[in-house]
Amino acid sequence: MRDMLEIFGMIVAALLIYRFRAFVFGPFERFDSRVIARRREEMEDRNDHLAHYRHTLRLAGEQVDAVTEITVPDERTAEPVKRYLFAGERFATREDAETARADAIRDIARGFYMDLPRALTERRKNKLEN
Repeated sequence: MRDMLEIFGMIVAALLIYRFRAFVFGPFERFDSRVIARRREEMEDRNDHLAHYRHTLRLAGEQVDAVTEITVPDERTAEPVKRYLFAGERFATREDAETARADAIRDIARGFYMDLPRALTERRKNKLEN
């Protein structure tokens, strides 16, 4: 009797796992697809001499807030209008806000490349000391 209950329990567990397989295995599949995409990108980057700049811009883009759409009353008519907010500044069009965001990303990336020679010199100095 106990063996039958254990088998019944295993069958019910298998059915539940099958029923909720998307919920259970979905995160694993998304993780696998991200790993595959990253490896594919690494292989392509080996032949791309601009890959370092693209990665730097992506990293800088992660450090900058996104453009937010807000609805505010118009200054003249008090009618609700859409404005775009970036870094605490309001813009009339999304294009203007995205341009300001792109400028901020480029400034961060430029700062990285300005600090790079000093960092590499420090790294070489530390290697020579060890």
